[in-house]
Amino acid sequence: MQRTNRTSRAAAASAVAASLLLSAACGSAASRTSGSSGRSDVPSTAAAAAMAAERTATPGSAGPADASAPAAHAAPPAAPAAAPVGRCRTGTLRARVGTTDAGAGQRYAPLVLTNTGSRTCWVYGFVGLIMIDGSGDALRTRTRREAVQPRRVTLRPGAAAHARLHWTVVPSGTETSCPRSARLMIIPPDEVAHLEIPFTAEVCGDGKIDVRPMEPGTTL
Repeated sequence: MQRTNRTSRAAAASAVAASLLLSAACGSAASRTSGSSGRSDVPSTAAAAAMAAERTATPGSAGPADASAPAAHAAPPAAPAAAPVGRCRTGTLRARVGTTDAGAGQRYAPLVLTNTGSRTCWVYGFVGLIMIDGSGDALRTRTRREAVQPRRVTLRPGAAAHARLHWTVVPSGTETSCPRSARLMIIPPDEVAHLEIPFTAEVCGDGKIDVRPMEPGTTL
């Protein structure tokens, strides 16, 4: 637009100058006509220049001014905003208990949560647990959170995180035997709905399971 305005102003100035030249040319031609009729049919250079300037200044006329004007380009479309990453919901998670490490009456195992959804999500904090026996009854389960600072773990589709579980198989206090679980209900962090998976274990210590917050990966 700036260059086009400069071209328009230049064309207008040329037109004014041409009109002045045309007036001067007409006066000169009239005087020459009165003095010599044989030269009145020859067009003057100034008159030709004035006619060319008028054609250049005429709006809509195709000429050098139009050819030199820059072509207009449409602005590229704005890129769509990325969808915000939300918390992993129970319905998009799959749970399993990994390989159990045993030693001196202690048991350690990773509780793995896998993102089965089509979008990236995150988990943060501790899971909730309830053991169920072979008859489908809930067993006493005391989930103790270890003093480990939670951190947010981002899960792309197909990625997984784990929480370390620890329990003992050694009876303590008045225990003479420890109840045996068949399944485990898992409530993902900050969720209400639960998952349920097979979990065969004898958990002593009045059903106590130590739990760490979610961490990246699938192994301890």
